[in-house]
Amino acid sequence: MRAFTYERARDPVAAARAAAARPGVKFLAGGTNLLDLMKLEIEAPAHLVDVQDIGLDSIEATREGGLRIGALVTNSDLASDMRVRRDYPVLTRAIVAGASGQLRNKATTAGNLLQRTRCPYFYDTNMACNKRRPGSGCAAIGGLSRQLGVIGVSDACIATFPGDMAVAMRVLDATIETVNADGGCRTIPIAGFHRLWGDHPEQDTVLKPGELITAVTLPRPLGGRHVYEKVRDRASYAYALVSVAAVIQADGSGRVAFGGVAPRPWRVEEADALLPQGAAAVTACAFRGATPTRDNAFKLPLATRALAAAIGRATS
Repeated sequence: MRAFTYERARDPVAAARAAAARPGVKFLAGGTNLLDLMKLEIEAPAHLVDVQDIGLDSIEATREGGLRIGALVTNSDLASDMRVRRDYPVLTRAIVAGASGQLRNKATTAGNLLQRTRCPYFYDTNMACNKRRPGSGCAAIGGLSRQLGVIGVSDACIATFPGDMAVAMRVLDATIETVNADGGCRTIPIAGFHRLWGDHPEQDTVLKPGELITAVTLPRPLGGRHVYEKVRDRASYAYALVSVAAVIQADGSGRVAFGGVAPRPWRVEEADALLPQGAAAVTACAFRGATPTRDNAFKLPLATRALAAAIGRATS
């Protein structure tokens, strides 16, 4: 781990101001991803701004009938909240499907959204990786790509976003609230929060330097049956090869988002309308234009089967 300086922020604006004051700054909350990356020297921030003391750790009802989740609410607290379990069970199921209990006790809502890819070439500092070192190339292209992306990727990067929670938040149409160094706030729909890689895969999200996530807001509950189907290489503590977050209504309509296949949680609203026609119709639309490799082409039929399983669970 490389040397760095450190400070603890007092409030959200002070944290954003401290981060904007110098280059090479990272926010530190639970640290479940960042500290690992620092130990491997994949991340080497010059300065850490600790945000654990700035509040943002409560879940509150909104006037619109939804929930506002503080950025520092832990994954364990979010998954176990009775309002989430009752009204947004797809979110509870997605969180519980990810990581271990110990990690969920530390990992935060904002940190989960900001976790970086688990592409093995990103983690191997001997390999070319445009995410780690822009312009160095992508060793995954032409390499072992079984776990990597099949859609939304680019000639510069075929990595995937690894999380589960964000897939459920995508199907729920969550919004992300932020603050900057001047105290200005903005709201970002989760649909546009994670970037497609394009020519700049080092940029995971649309956050600006020094911008701090303060909360995630869920709209009014959707009702219906909520399912999270995760297909992985082992039964626990593994990232998804393919995952499906689905909310299915009694008439067969609903919403679907996929994980493990793209740089961000993958949802195509046009495909949602095809749910009454079955899983094959939905995935044919959602994965139109997919560019799988020889190693990961199996993800396309797997996504269809995972969605079929999710629909079966929701309608049984």
